[in-house]
Amino acid sequence: METNLILSIGIIIVVGFFGGVLARKVKFPRVTGYIVIGILLSPSLWSLLGLSPIVPQKWIIGEAGNPGLTPITDIALGIIAYLVGGSLRLKDLRQLEKTIIWIVPFQAFGAWILVTLLLSLLGPFVFEGSGTAPYQTYFAVALVIGAISCATAPAATMAIIREYKAKGPLTSTLLAVVAIDDAIAVIAFAVALSVSSAITGGNIPLHQMIVLPFVQIFGSIGLGIAFGYLMIKIVKLARTRELLLVIILGMLVLCIGLCKCAEGGFDLSLSYILATMSAGFIVTNWAKREEMFSVVEEIEEVVFAMFFVLAGMRFDLGVMRIAGLIGLIIFLGRCLGKFVGAKAGATISHAPDPVKKYLGFGLLPTAGVAVGLALLAGRAFSPAIGMLIINAVLASVIINELIAPPLTKYAITKAGEAT
Repeated sequence: METNLILSIGIIIVVGFFGGVLARKVKFPRVTGYIVIGILLSPSLWSLLGLSPIVPQKWIIGEAGNPGLTPITDIALGIIAYLVGGSLRLKDLRQLEKTIIWIVPFQAFGAWILVTLLLSLLGPFVFEGSGTAPYQTYFAVALVIGAISCATAPAATMAIIREYKAKGPLTSTLLAVVAIDDAIAVIAFAVALSVSSAITGGNIPLHQMIVLPFVQIFGSIGLGIAFGYLMIKIVKLARTRELLLVIILGMLVLCIGLCKCAEGGFDLSLSYILATMSAGFIVTNWAKREEMFSVVEEIEEVVFAMFFVLAGMRFDLGVMRIAGLIGLIIFLGRCLGKFVGAKAGATISHAPDPVKKYLGFGLLPTAGVAVGLALLAGRAFSPAIGMLIINAVLASVIINELIAPPLTKYAITKAGEAT
């Protein structure tokens, strides 16, 4: 009997619940439990054991004409981004303005530079079968992967902060930096793709390399701002918390859907992460009804469970075999770059000691945006190099999914901001 879509969702939620419970028993964040359960349910692992997977691959990653469970991932990430935006109150950001201005570029470019240097130097040893001169290929690929490494995923960070009810200067700074990182990553990616195209003799239109990334960023933010103000107006009609939840979820899904309608390549895509995050920012700073976030928080755990179990189910042993070494190099370079960059920015800006010591540990999660940019990068190179980039980034994401959540917990705990 083949598992159907609804049965798959039920399995993900129920089994994910037990994973979260077991994780807390051994003093790990629930997020880690969800991810481990996802890995244990992954078709790759079941195939290795000679068994038919409980949840088929087609439901996890989708296929032509059948998106499978991918809409759940999109909706969950949109809700998480809305909550991240809702944590960015202007009065708090003004107090952290100097700190954020220094930390954001230092940690982002620290990851970019270090990953690029490591992959460039180790290119002859880790890029097999490229068939071209190191300068033409190794540096170009390294530069693009380095730019992708700027991105930080908000989902794991938000889940852990919510789970431990963290509050304080480290938490506020972390959320602000994570919110900005995706925009930085898109800009860095556009620049890297432009330079790599010149190095390898590629033919990418100038407007695609320079103009359209900015259109994507500001278009996404503009759409989110519009939805945020529209939500503030419409929720006046919701007299109960139940109806308030209906309209907020409906508006978020509508916003995500509009961004997905615009997809069709790098030329037209809008980021629903930036859009829903912008909507949350508008709501938290200009809405009078504070429960516009508390009603969503009541369902956030089931959102986290589905999102992270699905993330773990994407684990692929084949990917780790093909590009595991490169993924490990990306992971190490990105971690060191983020950590050193965050500490340098915090030191220059005279941030509080907990921010200086522990912020870098909270900037390690990476997922959706990094994978999306890797897919775009794959189109700009030859098929062989493109697949290598995609697999390498996927391998680094898998490593991050297991290691980053406990380190984020460590950061907020050592800073004394977890309850």
